[in-house]
Amino acid sequence: MQIDKTDQKIINLLLDNAKLSFRQLAKKAGVSVATAMNRVKKLEKEGVIKKYSAQLDYEKLGYEFDVIIEIKVSHGKLGEVENRIAENNNVLAVYDATGDFDVTTICRFKNRRQLNSFVKSLQTISHVERTHTKLILKTIKEDSIKV
Repeated sequence: MQIDKTDQKIINLLLDNAKLSFRQLAKKAGVSVATAMNRVKKLEKEGVIKKYSAQLDYEKLGYEFDVIIEIKVSHGKLGEVENRIAENNNVLAVYDATGDFDVTTICRFKNRRQLNSFVKSLQTISHVERTHTKLILKTIKEDSIKV
């Protein structure tokens, strides 16, 4: 799908504030309301816009531990292990990765006890050979990429 300058403006405006009405979006993008609405619907239909969500301050919700967990998986069982890990509510992202570990996850936990329990549960999954956990001390930037 070709994305033109108008689509880019609309996408970037929605990244900043997904709650904009079509009227507000049109005004800020410099297009008609009908154009804004049609472009958004087309971007949704093509799967460029997957969903709309709120950006939360997890610390204020009691999540004190952000971690990156790398996982080494037995050959041939990567998808099976990734899908099982992805089921956990504390897991924000699961990535295939290169390097010494096959899977990289980003997770959030309310306390050390939750983190400990999750890491121990990873080690009981068949075909998980080992894990490496990195505690994130401070988030400098966490944002969407503008197009």
